[in-house]
Amino acid sequence: MLKVSASPHIRDNSSSTKIMGDVLIALLPALLFAYYVFGLRAVILSLVTVLSSVFFEWSGNRLMRRPQTIQDLSAAVTGLLLAFNFPPSLPLWMAVLGSFVAIIGSKLIFGGMGHNITNPALTARVFLLICFPQEMTDFSILARHLGQAGDYDLVSSATALGKLRENSEMSSLKQLFFGLQAGCIGEVSAALLLLGAAYLLIKQVIDPWTPLAFIGSTMLIVWIAGQNPLFHLLSGGLILGAFYMATDYVTTPYSPKGKFFFGLGCGIITALIRLYGATPEGVSYSILVMNILTPHLNNICREKPLSHHLSKQEVAHG
Repeated sequence: MLKVSASPHIRDNSSSTKIMGDVLIALLPALLFAYYVFGLRAVILSLVTVLSSVFFEWSGNRLMRRPQTIQDLSAAVTGLLLAFNFPPSLPLWMAVLGSFVAIIGSKLIFGGMGHNITNPALTARVFLLICFPQEMTDFSILARHLGQAGDYDLVSSATALGKLRENSEMSSLKQLFFGLQAGCIGEVSAALLLLGAAYLLIKQVIDPWTPLAFIGSTMLIVWIAGQNPLFHLLSGGLILGAFYMATDYVTTPYSPKGKFFFGLGCGIITALIRLYGATPEGVSYSILVMNILTPHLNNICREKPLSHHLSKQEVAHG
């Protein structure tokens, strides 16, 4: 006998904890490589950011008298993604402040996981970039990778996109792919970020629509503008943003069509900022702008139910 129950009718063994655990696993290779490029400082900064994010989620839930949610690992993922957007020399207290903004100011104040409007890690990054622009753009790399004395000293160096903007000596595509360059903790190794992205795609944690539209549109626009699209792909936060933050379940559209247009918008904004903006990087800003437009994309790209009857207005407009 057919039993009819309330939706959802399709279920699997996925859970928030399992999904967030897969994201942490995907990010682990890039974190280990950050230790090689930036030294122990990168690991300490990441650990402080993750622990403070978990603490703020725990304390925030207690103060707001809500059920504890630290076991779903979303705070840990937010903390690690936030750390990946920091230069390794950032003062630890600024990292803790960023965790507070991400968890309390961008997540719990709106109702917790599933209710936030924008990506918490990117919201905190932009907040710190506005408040502390010098510290947030003080990029460095271990001295030994520049052939200088003092193996474990961090030496300031321009990022690949910064060198492009200043028309100075460019990094090779090989350097960009494998990651021996100055930059944020988690965005320097394109190879390991792509490895983690492949893991998430195989595990079906993320869909390819947003990353493909995001990366494809960025590369197309910079190519039309006369710049090397591979250089833009492998430098900055394009891969990190496209695969790990523009695919956030809460702040991005739920339909394949909506995800495609979300990625397309992110790519267009990123390319325009990189080409003509005051800052050489536009990934964070593009994702936050499209986060705000997500409710509208969900409405525009909403699928019609099978039993939906067209109104006269819908028939008139095809």
